[in-house]
Amino acid sequence: MLVVLVGLNFRYDIPFWSYILLFIVYSLIVFYGCYNVGSNFFIKIICSAKTEKKEVAISFDDGPAINYTPAILEILQQDNIKAAFFCIGNRIKGNEALLKRLHEEGHIIGNHSYSHATWFDLFPHKKMSADLTMMDDETKRVTGLTPRLFRPPYGVTNPNVKKAIVNGNYTPVGWSVRSLDTVIKNEGKLLERITRSIKPGDIFLFHDTSKTTLNILPTFINHLHKNGYSIVRLDKLLNINAYA
Repeated sequence: MLVVLVGLNFRYDIPFWSYILLFIVYSLIVFYGCYNVGSNFFIKIICSAKTEKKEVAISFDDGPAINYTPAILEILQQDNIKAAFFCIGNRIKGNEALLKRLHEEGHIIGNHSYSHATWFDLFPHKKMSADLTMMDDETKRVTGLTPRLFRPPYGVTNPNVKKAIVNGNYTPVGWSVRSLDTVIKNEGKLLERITRSIKPGDIFLFHDTSKTTLNILPTFINHLHKNGYSIVRLDKLLNINAYA
């Protein structure tokens, strides 16, 4: 588009603000592609399953968290529900028993980076790859498993994130329903948000670092069951392999 504008400028008097407008439009498109996990702008990310069955999956990010993960596991165990936990590698040390419990109780352990650094999306792709490998190594040290599923920190993608995903042969997984449970502290508002428009194949994003999620989880599970939905493990819902 810039080349076209420059070319037209030789024949017509293109005002300078046209270039500014082009830059703004381009920036908005790239911003949307980076921050909308389901945009598939840089790489295809699986955010839901194509199915007519009333099946959904539950996932948790940012653990393992000693404050809330054990209680969440108790709730899931009571209803025989298997979830996906996208863990942060630097939170595994000291919580090895908890990570083992996740696996032993039939839940998936996914890669959510080792550092989950604030500026993770600005890392060079080699540094990103090293970060993801460190998370894999920690998981393998404790469970003997190497995660294949990867969820980008903050849901942000860009060309470097794409390279790290491709280099590590990961399957990137997003979500179709973002609970915003790190922001919404009112239990009623959180429940309203996540139950507003449930569809077959939905993937729900929660955080096992959220007390609000812990408090509403039994009610949410009951709501799904009352509406005829089954909660299945993420890899089964998507028909993909959870481990390399």
